[in-house]
Amino acid sequence: MSALTDNYFTLFDLPQGFALDTDALEAAYRAVQSRVHPDRFASASDAERRVAMQWAAQANAAYRTLRDPLQRATYLLTLQGIDVGAENNTAMAPDFLMQQMEWREAIDDAVAARNVGALDALARSLRDDRRVRLAKLGDWLDSAAWQPAAEAVRQLMFIVRAEEDIAQRIEMLENV
Repeated sequence: MSALTDNYFTLFDLPQGFALDTDALEAAYRAVQSRVHPDRFASASDAERRVAMQWAAQANAAYRTLRDPLQRATYLLTLQGIDVGAENNTAMAPDFLMQQMEWREAIDDAVAARNVGALDALARSLRDDRRVRLAKLGDWLDSAAWQPAAEAVRQLMFIVRAEEDIAQRIEMLENV
């Protein structure tokens, strides 16, 4: 094993970019895990077992990050020194803020009406919107347009949370 790397793409010997061959990621992850799995170091020294555990933990974190497009985008921005700042940077384009309010109202109205069909339709609409935004995000990242990419990541984080909220509310309505 060589030294641990800070770059997840380097760890898996993949080109650094938003577009990612998921089959290559999967194969690289399995290859790294087979080399560093703690079971292979059961009879090794404490130091070697500790390093293997660090490698395995890093490989797991890298794999989770790179396989998810939104996490991968956030990671790519981090590599450029850009903190998305989703927790404390809520500034977004006015049209997206209006869209957020409309989505929230639609969710609340559908829940109040106990209309699972409306929630399903809204979830499909959000998924479609997310796909379009992810494609634009990939273009911005590939062209080093970091600030629009960072704003797109914040918007996508909202959309993902809204989708999760809808799923929870559908489950709640179906289990009552």
